[in-house]
Amino acid sequence: MSQSISPSAPISAQPTTIKTNTGALTTLVIVFFFWGFIAASNSIFIPFCKHFFHLDQFQSQLIDFAFYLAYYIGALILYLAGVSRGKDFVAHWGYKKSIIYGLLISVGGAIFMIVSLNFGGFAAILSALFVIALGFSLQQTAAQPFAIALGDPATGTHRVNLGGGVNSFGTTIGPIVYTLALFGSTKVTDEDIASLKLDSVTILYSFVGALFFIAALLFIFSKKLPSGISESSIEKSQKATLVLIIMTILLIGFFVPVFYSYQTIPANEGEKHNLEIYRLKWLLASLAVIVVSLVFANLRASKNSAGWGAMKYPQLVLGMLALFAYVGVEVTIASNLGTLLAQPEFGSMPAATIAPFISMYWGGLMIGRWAGSIPVFNPSKSTKNFLLVLVPLFGFGVIIAVNAIARNDMSALYWYVVCVFIQIAGFFISQEKPAKMLLLFAVFGTVAMIIGLLTTGMVATYAFLSGGLFCSIMWPCIFALAIAGLGKYTTQGATFLIMMILGGSIIPPIQGKLADVIGIHQSYIVAVICFAYVAFFAWRVKGILKSQGLDFDQQIAGGH
Repeated sequence: MSQSISPSAPISAQPTTIKTNTGALTTLVIVFFFWGFIAASNSIFIPFCKHFFHLDQFQSQLIDFAFYLAYYIGALILYLAGVSRGKDFVAHWGYKKSIIYGLLISVGGAIFMIVSLNFGGFAAILSALFVIALGFSLQQTAAQPFAIALGDPATGTHRVNLGGGVNSFGTTIGPIVYTLALFGSTKVTDEDIASLKLDSVTILYSFVGALFFIAALLFIFSKKLPSGISESSIEKSQKATLVLIIMTILLIGFFVPVFYSYQTIPANEGEKHNLEIYRLKWLLASLAVIVVSLVFANLRASKNSAGWGAMKYPQLVLGMLALFAYVGVEVTIASNLGTLLAQPEFGSMPAATIAPFISMYWGGLMIGRWAGSIPVFNPSKSTKNFLLVLVPLFGFGVIIAVNAIARNDMSALYWYVVCVFIQIAGFFISQEKPAKMLLLFAVFGTVAMIIGLLTTGMVATYAFLSGGLFCSIMWPCIFALAIAGLGKYTTQGATFLIMMILGGSIIPPIQGKLADVIGIHQSYIVAVICFAYVAFFAWRVKGILKSQGLDFDQQIAGGH
């Protein structure tokens, strides 16, 4: 499906021949900012719901579950509708209209959220969040290829990366803005969160809905934005479609016992422990469904490729699992960070002091994506090398400055610049070669998570925070490597990859439930496993591509 074109086109060494539509690109990146800004609200919304509805750690992670599940369902609906009608709906509507439709869906979700906050319960709130993210799914599906289309295709990935950098900036300042809006201060205590009134959250989502609507109007009346309409057929893949449908049904079936078990009230600690193990088993079974389904598809396709479409390529199937793991680890580190830092071995940080750490984590993704967008400006080699040092350090300074303006104490994070220098070294060592860069950063992430598990205090905190730095380049690298060599199945493969944003829905609840069983600190073993798999993919995919006659060590950049 052509709406899911990935940031994977080779970067040409020749000068750009098609001028970038700067005005249209400026309008478009506003949407990228919204994704990050709104997604960042989950880090504030999670502790509010946890207190207000008296949730455990797993239940609080259902906010991420609902939000990221919508990406999977949205992409799946578009895929199935396209297969049934034999056409790509987003291409048929055009990128501009698709983004407008997505924004209006999010407006409806914001209205639903306001109603749910005042007249519904936690389930209704999750449903409203799902609708908001469903709009995001359509927006993102259209916006990324739209950015590529607004100029020379050879530099399209850099425009996507620029959007990713703006996205991360929204994610970085989002927690600060939300905290100020809800509490009137960035110094928030657990008591403040517990006493937060629904009226304040209602006003917040009224503002969010208004922003969505204004953005939709901006797109409707913008004369600089081309329609982006095209007609393209969809490659038939009946067997792959059947696997996706069965996988979705099984996932729903495996989560039902987990949700239903919350009607059971344990009589003692022993029963409570047994119930937690029961829930964890069902969650792990849901993860197994995804892994087994994809591996099964690839094994069957290797024997008879007819009907399997893009899933007959091992680089895609392994890449789908890698993207699943990457999105999952990116989200779960941040979603569980507040609870982690509140533990005694991490200094029993009160809620009032946690916001800067969350901001620094998301800022790490911003730093890496800003560095990845440098080629947009077509600098000379020497200038580029200089900027690869300057831009990350500047990004680090921006994070410090934004928090300082918000009167957050950043003194504990000054030495985090050491981690930024490690990321800078990674850029120079990898030379922007996707497999090499992905392997190096995934190894960095794995080692960092292990250090975090084996230590406590500020060393462990820095280690876990650095996950943001090392995640920053993974989306474009995984995407590019996974769809390399797919030929006519490239856009279909990209659609399947978009579905794997599902990792942000599955991995955080698994870690949340594991935290209820073995403790929040030890639960970060989940992050180790995720980074380790991405490292395995980076190592394995290079050999797979070489066996297909492809040498994919070429420069890329991109962002999510």
